[in-house]
Amino acid sequence: MNSSHELPSDPIEVKMCCSTVYQSDIARFLLGDSFHPGGLQLTEHLGTVLHLAQGQRVLDIASGRGKSAIALAQRFGCQIQGIEYGTQAVQEATEAAAEAGVAHLVTFLQGDAECLPVANETFDTVICECAFCTFPDKSTAASEMWRVLKPGGRVGLSDLTRLGDVPEELRGLLLWIACIADAQPVDDYARYLTQAGFVVDLIEAHDEALYEMAQQIRGKLLGAELLVRLKKLDLPASLDFTQAKSLAKAAIAAIQMNQFGYVVMRAHKAPA
Repeated sequence: MNSSHELPSDPIEVKMCCSTVYQSDIARFLLGDSFHPGGLQLTEHLGTVLHLAQGQRVLDIASGRGKSAIALAQRFGCQIQGIEYGTQAVQEATEAAAEAGVAHLVTFLQGDAECLPVANETFDTVICECAFCTFPDKSTAASEMWRVLKPGGRVGLSDLTRLGDVPEELRGLLLWIACIADAQPVDDYARYLTQAGFVVDLIEAHDEALYEMAQQIRGKLLGAELLVRLKKLDLPASLDFTQAKSLAKAAIAAIQMNQFGYVVMRAHKAPA
């Protein structure tokens, strides 16, 4: 990524940046198995409000290492196709599904959310967790969701929300994780879906999940710093603990001031 506070302007660079960041050792250490606020508990809640059930075909866009897709298949018995931009994540997700014993239900492909490698009207449900805000062309991504969804099908998003400008003290963090740099107000997410042809029928605020995640990251940083000093933990030398703790503190403050939040949104495609 660039060294300045300017975000990458090239769409491919943005996609590669987000994919690379989430495959990094630092991200895995700080975020654990589930790379989004609320973890698998909120994933299962999303599945519940989408009325997932055995026999349904579900598309998980930006499926990462497959944790959500595997959990949903185990919980609801649905068939899930994951689409992920990063090839390494696709490989890891495929291996994880086999290890979990759900390879007959869950598969993964490398692909771009703005040009999904699937046929029209293929899926009963589309989900996208904490990733829509990363897509450079959100209108196209929403239209692709509409294209691949069967008439009467549902789409479920969970994502970061932002009110106003990004606080200056957080711009270094946003440069490191460009994924949250283009977080939108709730109404803007709804507008993208509506313009694509969907009818938005549910909006839930889950800001507490984002707050808990930020607190968790701050706690891990404090513990990791001590372990590194005691030479009981090895982390990349590029991790600046002083800066990271400052950014985590600023992020928590921004969440408390309602500058950042987290939303679950459901919409449906009209029946034929």
